[in-house]
Amino acid sequence: MVTLSINGQRVEVEQDTTVLEAAATIGIKIPTFCHDPRLKPHGSCRICVVEVNGGKNLPTACVTPVYEGMEVETEGEEVVTARKEILDLLLADHPLECLTCEKAGECTLQDLCYQYGIERTSYDGERNHYEIDYSNDFYYSDQNKCIKCGKCVMVCDQLQETHAIGFAERGFETHIATPMERGLSESTCVSCGNCVSVCPVDALAPKKKTKFRYWETEKVRTTCSYCGVGCQMDLLVKDNKVVEVQPAEGVNDRMLCVKGKFAFDFLSHPNRLKMPLIRKDGRLQEASWEEAYDTIIGKINSIKEENGPGAFAGLTSARCSTEDNYMMQKFMRAAIGTNSVDHCARL
Repeated sequence: MVTLSINGQRVEVEQDTTVLEAAATIGIKIPTFCHDPRLKPHGSCRICVVEVNGGKNLPTACVTPVYEGMEVETEGEEVVTARKEILDLLLADHPLECLTCEKAGECTLQDLCYQYGIERTSYDGERNHYEIDYSNDFYYSDQNKCIKCGKCVMVCDQLQETHAIGFAERGFETHIATPMERGLSESTCVSCGNCVSVCPVDALAPKKKTKFRYWETEKVRTTCSYCGVGCQMDLLVKDNKVVEVQPAEGVNDRMLCVKGKFAFDFLSHPNRLKMPLIRKDGRLQEASWEEAYDTIIGKINSIKEENGPGAFAGLTSARCSTEDNYMMQKFMRAAIGTNSVDHCARL
């Protein structure tokens, strides 16, 4: 264990812990753009700089390991000045469209500019102008708003392992691009949207079908229904309608596939069944759950009595949970008495 002080507070953490992690254990939040605990830390955005007593410069908290007796200041005058300068430089090549930006209310750059009082850049000069890439079916890439934190590239490389995007050019013209600048639709992108989920600004964003502001939504934690993995997700709900999906902590480690991230329109589709249907006089009609269960029980008992348990077979769904599928086969074998059980994902 290593003992150090952060903003005058004593903290004891394990060796090889970073300053950022140590600060988090005592509730001190150090701002970040590029950091993600799932990724290898690299300190490229530099917004997490801190002051270490006796140090010659301002190290980045996300890659700096603690040591015995270390004294750290996270909001000293020199640190705040450095962070303001970093934000000032970012705004020098960033459109100030906060009034109409889709990311308003969920933008890390916006939040930090508000925190440190940066309203506009003090640097007048050349700006990059990129054509927005709308070629992907589910999200767009607006490199005019990119802050080059690299989080999207690292998630695609280290977690998704698709390697669809990377850094192109150098210096002022550095930007995120697909191989040969051919656009997202011509790349190896699988449209998982994990790069979209981690982007701190509006450089990568979903194509919204419903107009909303993030502060108008309510988050509802649920389990994805597309397969048996059980990925956890947060549904963003406005006016009782799901308008966006964000990955959550769980077996998926805040990752989703294209279905979980983008294919949620079926929830509000007009053809979606909301009540059980029973065929009466040759036509399916809505019924109560009680009537539906009575019908099922009656049919099962009569068929079993006339034809025996061999007349039954059970087919389960990959869109049910593993537990539900287990209960289905248990029901068919124990209650019905048949081993004719199959699953739609067996192919």
